[in-house]
Amino acid sequence: MREIWVGNHRSICAEKKKKNHVEQEETDSRETTDRFAEGEKVGLGTTDLFAQRRRRTTSSRKKPIRTEKPNRKKKMDEVEQGYLYWLLVAALYHLPPQPRDNFYDMSVFLTTFASSVLRLLVFLFIYDRLAYYFKLEAPKWNLGNIFKHSAGPSRITESPISYDTHVSWPLFIGLNIYVHYYQKRESNTSSDQDCRKPYFLDMVPWYSGTSADLYKTVFDLLVSVNIFLCRFDLRIMQAVTSQVQDGAREQNRGARDQHNLLYDFSKKNELWFDFMADTGDGGNSAYTVTRLLAERAIRCNGTNGTKLTLKRGDLLLIGGDLAYPNPSKHTYERRFLRPFEYALQLPNNHKWDHGHVGPQCFVIPGNHDWFDGLQTFTKYICEKKWLGGWYMPQKTSYFALKLPQRWWVFGLDLALDGDIDTYQFQFFSKLAREMIGKNDAVIVMTHQPDWLVDWYESGTDGERDNLSELICNILKERCKLRIAGDIHHYMRHSMVPEPNDLVYAQHLLVNGCGGAFLHPTHVFGGFKESHGVSYNSGPSYPDKETSRRLGFRNIWKFRKENSQFDFVGGIMYYMLVFSMIPQCELDHVFEVDSKLGFWRTCFRTLWNAFIYMLEHSYVSLGAAMLLVVVAMAFIPSKVSWKKRVAIGILHVSAHLSAALILMLVLELGVGVLVHHKLLGTSGYHSLYRWYESQEKSRHFDLSNGTRAGIKQWSSDLYSTYIKNLMFAFDVPELMAVTRINICKNGMASLSRLDTIFYYGSVFLYFWLLSTPAVSYVFGIYLYICVNWLDLHYDEAFSSLRIADYKAFTRFHIESNGDLHVYTLAVDKIPLDWSLDRQWEKENEDKNKLSYNRDFPSQWEASDPDKDPLRTVRIIDEFVIQRSNTSWLGRNSPPRESLFTKLYSLLHHITET
Repeated sequence: MREIWVGNHRSICAEKKKKNHVEQEETDSRETTDRFAEGEKVGLGTTDLFAQRRRRTTSSRKKPIRTEKPNRKKKMDEVEQGYLYWLLVAALYHLPPQPRDNFYDMSVFLTTFASSVLRLLVFLFIYDRLAYYFKLEAPKWNLGNIFKHSAGPSRITESPISYDTHVSWPLFIGLNIYVHYYQKRESNTSSDQDCRKPYFLDMVPWYSGTSADLYKTVFDLLVSVNIFLCRFDLRIMQAVTSQVQDGAREQNRGARDQHNLLYDFSKKNELWFDFMADTGDGGNSAYTVTRLLAERAIRCNGTNGTKLTLKRGDLLLIGGDLAYPNPSKHTYERRFLRPFEYALQLPNNHKWDHGHVGPQCFVIPGNHDWFDGLQTFTKYICEKKWLGGWYMPQKTSYFALKLPQRWWVFGLDLALDGDIDTYQFQFFSKLAREMIGKNDAVIVMTHQPDWLVDWYESGTDGERDNLSELICNILKERCKLRIAGDIHHYMRHSMVPEPNDLVYAQHLLVNGCGGAFLHPTHVFGGFKESHGVSYNSGPSYPDKETSRRLGFRNIWKFRKENSQFDFVGGIMYYMLVFSMIPQCELDHVFEVDSKLGFWRTCFRTLWNAFIYMLEHSYVSLGAAMLLVVVAMAFIPSKVSWKKRVAIGILHVSAHLSAALILMLVLELGVGVLVHHKLLGTSGYHSLYRWYESQEKSRHFDLSNGTRAGIKQWSSDLYSTYIKNLMFAFDVPELMAVTRINICKNGMASLSRLDTIFYYGSVFLYFWLLSTPAVSYVFGIYLYICVNWLDLHYDEAFSSLRIADYKAFTRFHIESNGDLHVYTLAVDKIPLDWSLDRQWEKENEDKNKLSYNRDFPSQWEASDPDKDPLRTVRIIDEFVIQRSNTSWLGRNSPPRESLFTKLYSLLHHITET
């Protein structure tokens, strides 16, 4: 429950503030040493000394800590850089000299270094477990001073560290680095900065190969579409429940309207209300929009340069897709509820809801909210009362709002099939016939902009019988505006006046910039007509040139934004070349003298490998065919089969060529090392055999007694440990020796374990080579499709995870009935937030409701110049006149179609 979460969060922050609001935090190394010395003089134990320190802290005068604003451009401070330099210098200092056996010395050094790292991991595990029990009681000791006064330095002074102790140096360096980072992390976690920084989730990684949420999203989608939506529709249950409740009210109160579906706000003379959609993605982008929505008034310049004051909406309309990638308790509470609660807090008595005069909120579900059959939406929207400081009175997933000056809002639930169900059609058509006058104006709100989606996917109007009948034949010219989200950009189209009988919405508006990743606008630049009515293109945000420029980022930013895609991409490339490894006919490459001959030989080798895959391979050929099928299915269904086959084959050919080239590079690399005798090929464990022969040298100087004692007490485990450790870390030798055995004796000469070790070691190196290539090739594919072919607008921009370019739309119904529409946008989203001091002062007055405060939002941008209240601007502004319908091409009252008449007759017979 979000109320409990907010209460717990505030109580935790208050406790941390009480502990950390001390006069100064000057517990540096000198003060720590002095206190230990003082405790030793007076005979105090460690526990008494800590108790005395806590008494001093408690008795001191409390001051709030002023946290410094971090510089996000500087990734590491000087101390961190010093540790890294220390590690680098120590590693270089302990490198062995350059004797004849350079390779073996280097391998031994790397092996012992890796051994130290393994021991370090064991130490870290034990250290973490011990720190868990002592971190609440013991203070943060300065390990530098403790080590300075210990026996370690004196021991080092008596016998300076010689070269043969390079095994212990990496462990010592690693411990210091870990202690530094661990102590810094613990201090940051327990400091007051946690309560003075918001906790926001990052944008959803849509191309993550390791995300369980994405796999759950695919599974929920398949189940919802193929099982539940075809057999059980929650909208029908809502309608039945509403009818039962309304029947009881009619018997008891004589009410005529449906109280769970219709809400009346028409008593006001004028009204402000807001619209946003697609909000539950990144926390920074979502909070940027909610901070603007919660502000009592936004002052900015209009499109003509005039100063405007736009009041906060009395109503907030949200157009679906509340949390990504799937609806769950975790995503709803952290990605959807949290930004709203930060922007406008719950009232102190949030269970009180009667006579609420503050802002209210109405929500329709989107396709992502339907993935679990609308269960999470029902729990957090229909069964709850508050969205932050916005009151939510709705009980179903669709509703109707009666606004001042004869304006109406229809909030429709299209579910996953893109159409309203029969009960919705029945309710809204009855409302349009019985309560909405001929000169009234209706705003139809849906999640999906079907006019754009149908044009993009098929070029024609989709089969949405109930929705089209409601708008075209029942509402007709009374439908002044259609608003939707789903596509994460802003676009507006206005009707072209024509002398015909075709009527559709006067204005079509898409605004899905509520917090989700950005979608392009240039892909939809060709939209001109819907339901036979022509439209002119209005402002779009971002503009089409900016949209194309952002699409170009796929080439060089895909891997940076989707690093987890490496997991799938590396495996895919390895399977493509699995059957062609190893390449045993590469010796002739080293016999070529000219560069041209070298490239010809390489090309011939690649071609032979490709022919081998087609004629003899099973694994690689199967992987290639599967990749062709996936690539063709990945292309949008609106593309013809011939083009899909062509694009899919070209796409797979690029990946296959890159994989073959990388395979050749890896094989050539191993061949060059073997050719120049830089890799041992005498057999497995050659490194250990050389190590045994050099044990008595100055590098491994152990006395015979010491060596005999080690063997006696360890039952020869020591030598076995060193032997297996060297074998495990000497992967190039394993590849070289096994490759030679395969080329001479065939695969049958290898045991099953040797085969696994060989292909596993090849995978490690090939995976490192292939991961940048697969991301680069796929990024180029997305760029070509979205910028040249107008395809993959969703896939190409979800990969970029652009959090900028966020917007919402604010409406104002004036006393004369005109509707003013303003769309406000922020180009650059702040990434660093700090506690608003003005909000903190107002929050001390618990009796003042959050929506009545001058500073209702808890966090402000750390850089004042980047705060959304300063960077917000109006990108579109227009007026819709409620009474002016002469230019629509027909002034006659709405006439009922044959379908409507038949439906009314059947409905009358059913009621009778």
